[in-house]
Amino acid sequence: MTRAAPLGKNGRSTRGESLGAPTIPSRREVIAGLRREGRKIAAVLPYHYPRVLLGAHGFHPVEVWGPPGVDRDGAGRHFQTYTCDIVLRSTAFLAGGGLDAADVILVPHTCDALQGMGSVLTDFVQPSQPVITLYLPREQREADREYLIAELQRLSGRLAAITGTPPSDADWAAALAAEERADAVLAALYADRANLAVTDREFYTLVRSREYLPAGEFAAAAAAVPGGAAPAHGVGLLVSGIVAEPPELFDVLEQAGSRGVADDLACGSRRLYPPSEAADPFERMADRLLASPPDPTRGSPIAERAAHLAATAERTGARGVIVYDVPFCEPELFDVPRLRTHLERHGLPLLHLEVELAGSLPEQAVTRIEAFVETLA
Repeated sequence: MTRAAPLGKNGRSTRGESLGAPTIPSRREVIAGLRREGRKIAAVLPYHYPRVLLGAHGFHPVEVWGPPGVDRDGAGRHFQTYTCDIVLRSTAFLAGGGLDAADVILVPHTCDALQGMGSVLTDFVQPSQPVITLYLPREQREADREYLIAELQRLSGRLAAITGTPPSDADWAAALAAEERADAVLAALYADRANLAVTDREFYTLVRSREYLPAGEFAAAAAAVPGGAAPAHGVGLLVSGIVAEPPELFDVLEQAGSRGVADDLACGSRRLYPPSEAADPFERMADRLLASPPDPTRGSPIAERAAHLAATAERTGARGVIVYDVPFCEPELFDVPRLRTHLERHGLPLLHLEVELAGSLPEQAVTRIEAFVETLA
């Protein structure tokens, strides 16, 4: 798990570096601090899951997106070579002891590769921690809502069996208040993006700290972001795909004369969950998960996703779309050809990149980004 760079102090940004932005601790530092407090840790694979439910049961979620730079060969005997990079590196990371600090491992059924990972961990790797799964519906019918409520109740029962104690009403209330507040803060960050004096790299360092910071600490870090005009200028881009790794991506975009004015990232705006008025916590969690933006891993129609992206681009001034994926991401790959056709009808050219979760951006990807930005200038 890599250390997140201090915002505004890393020297990587080429222009308009901000002053006074908050420093974000690393995952490792956060885990160590939680351990000292006696808190339980849930290692969570990407990417839709109920933070409230974990919190009510006394677990703090720390997400695992690979991590980048881990040698994927350690998972080679369990998966085909064309398996998603996140699954291979996460499994290798676990096998190498990288998740030893976790008390439980949660694998959502985001895609077939992650469903397969859940089975491999349970049947073959068999880590010392319990491995639990969450199966997400692929549509938004009433039957899907009822199914998801039942699935969340099943997951809650599994966690209660692990801890030996079901959550109290006070536990549910505290978890709901904390996590929904942090979700509202995240939504506010996106809504106010153009009025924050931080670079794209700094902005996404903060956004992605939601993956592991306690809810209150995330809200405090967001509140410390300085206001003012965003420092970088250039061609506006909408960055879509799974995960923006390595963070150097945003430096390259800036150097090429562009700026990420919006995103459709699995690690970003796809997890802007609208509020729910439901009183029952399971109904509330299900409603919010199902109401998130259109998403290929949830089976959203391509036309619906394209319309969402086109509307986002029009609102933010994006003039092109970069779909930035890990290799062999089937849900994304299925969408790209038709998504390109839909978006071109809206005057939005699309560049698709597949980049491994490595320590740096390949020169070929840099060249393609530079050429794409030049066509939009």
